[in-house]
Amino acid sequence: MAHLPRLPGNPMMLAAIAVALLAPGPATPRSVIDWFASICSSGGDPLLSSASPDASATGRPASTVKILSCEALPDAPGKSLTTAIVDFPPLGFTPAHRHPGSVTAVVLEGTIRSQLAGGPAIDYVSGQTWFEPPRALHLFAENPDPTRPARLLATFVSDTGCGALVLPQD
Repeated sequence: MAHLPRLPGNPMMLAAIAVALLAPGPATPRSVIDWFASICSSGGDPLLSSASPDASATGRPASTVKILSCEALPDAPGKSLTTAIVDFPPLGFTPAHRHPGSVTAVVLEGTIRSQLAGGPAIDYVSGQTWFEPPRALHLFAENPDPTRPARLLATFVSDTGCGALVLPQD
């Protein structure tokens, strides 16, 4: 079983943050890219490489990510499966990016508007899913609701070792 790196700091504080589901407020975590990279890097193989500008460049709140698991797939040598919760505060935003492997997203709560290059922006509601082929340009994902949060479960199939999940948009 693959293990994520230990997080420095007070375990009770980290648990409180997780319980609060990274809710926005004065201590809102950094953008999805910065936050993901800071907690999920181990020994020089970060889960994220430099990607597009963070949501703060757009003046909108950033989505946040919590990795749930990363496991090697025994029936698919060289591949691993990573699951993550992505929380979007009201009007939360994730800028353009790519993933090295396949991704399936399931909306758990609220509405997520998502657009892949070459396709229209689509609003997905709780229970709906979408698929992103490897290296497809994901132009953006956002919560269009100004008052209610949204949440999705992302499942990534990528190279073993729980490597980079987000690549630069170019």
